[in-house]
Amino acid sequence: MNNNTQSKKYDFSAYEPKRENLVAALQDVQDKDGYISEDAVRELSEYFGITRSDIYSVVSFYAQFKFKKPGKHTIKVCKGTACHVRGSGSLLAALEERLGIKEGETTADGLVSLERVACLGACALAPAIVVDEKVYGRVTLAQLQKILEGLK
Repeated sequence: MNNNTQSKKYDFSAYEPKRENLVAALQDVQDKDGYISEDAVRELSEYFGITRSDIYSVVSFYAQFKFKKPGKHTIKVCKGTACHVRGSGSLLAALEERLGIKEGETTADGLVSLERVACLGACALAPAIVVDEKVYGRVTLAQLQKILEGLK
């Protein structure tokens, strides 16, 4: 199937096809899919009249955008100063070992993505992690197993 006959997955009609609307359209794709796929880049390129290379350069510039499909669950480990001092490095290492992945990766079964973030803004709860949208504070290594078991 060539590009002209592929069906469209995205509707960008809410945006004028001008370059200044690209980031907002990318945010919509990210909100919908959790990442920016090759199909999204192709459709954005066609709609906005921008090369795929230009779109990839915008996506790679902003940390909010991801090129890889995230897992069903996302664990974010805070590496801010308070969390670091209180052991978030050990939490990250334990999660990497227990999940069999490194930060920035997703488990082979697609269940969990692991991320390191600069700061969660929960310094009083250090060390803190976020699982999906739930914040866990004063996390210990013993608590990690219970948290992981709750994801299955």
